[in-house]
Amino acid sequence: MRLMTAACLTMATLIAAQAAEVDVQALFARAEQDGRVGTARKTMPVDVRPATPGEVVVSVIKGEGKETQSPPAEAGDMVVRNRCEATGNEEILVAAAKFAERYEGPVGPAGPDGWQPYRPKGVTMLYLTLAPDEGPFSFMAPWGEPMVARPGDAIVQDPRDPSDTYRIAAEAFACTYEVVEPASAG
Repeated sequence: MRLMTAACLTMATLIAAQAAEVDVQALFARAEQDGRVGTARKTMPVDVRPATPGEVVVSVIKGEGKETQSPPAEAGDMVVRNRCEATGNEEILVAAAKFAERYEGPVGPAGPDGWQPYRPKGVTMLYLTLAPDEGPFSFMAPWGEPMVARPGDAIVQDPRDPSDTYRIAAEAFACTYEVVEPASAG
C-alpha cells in the first residue's frame, strides 16, 4: 500500500510539473460569460477534529495522489474529512473563520478515533465543470499552494469572495455536493 501511495504521489507531482499555469479567476469569468457556471452546495456530512497548531494537512485523492498541502494550522483550525469512498475520504484543513461559516455541529458523539460528525451549512457556491479539453492545468489555491485541475473536475468559487476559488475532484464533487442550479450551457 505504501508503494502504491508513493507512486501516486510521484505521478501527481509529475502531472503538476507538466500542467500549464492558468489564471483560474479569468477562466471562471469567461465560463460565466459563456453560461457554464451554476450553483451548488456541499451537503454530505463530514468528520471533523481540531487541528494541532503547526500541523500541515496533505490532501490525497485516491488514484491521483497529493491534491494539495495546507499551510501550518493555527489555533482553532479544523481538519475536515470528507465521506467519499471514491476519493479515499480525503482530508482538508479549514481555517477557523471559514469553518464557522461552512459547518455546524457536532451533530453526534466523537468516534473512538476522535473524529466528530458535522453537517455542512449548505453555503451556495458557484461551480464550473471542466470540459474534456480543459486540463490538466495548475493554478494557485487561496492558501498559496498550487492545485492541479483535470477535465471533469469542478472549480468552485465563493460568490462573495472570488479569490476563494479552488478545485474539487470530479468524484468528490459528485458525492459531497448538490447542484442547486445547473449551468445554462454545457
